[in-house]
Amino acid sequence: MNRRLTAVIEREGDGYVALCPELDVVSQGDTVASARDNLAEALTLFFEVASAKEIDRRLCNEVYVTHVEVAVG
Repeated sequence: MNRRLTAVIEREGDGYVALCPELDVVSQGDTVASARDNLAEALTLFFEVASAKEIDRRLCNEVYVTHVEVAVG
């Protein structure tokens, strides 16, 4: 069974950090693609070793990615 999860990727220094907010799992890579692939691997490993209780405890089913506009200065 496949599950669609969110990946938020941002540049950090010379590389990229990828976060899955639904499970609070993080990985990194030298490129956006490698950060995404490494996050997918980390998530796969998480699902392989985590108990059903741990998955239920960490899983947030409602994540919204949007933009907000605020006054600066």
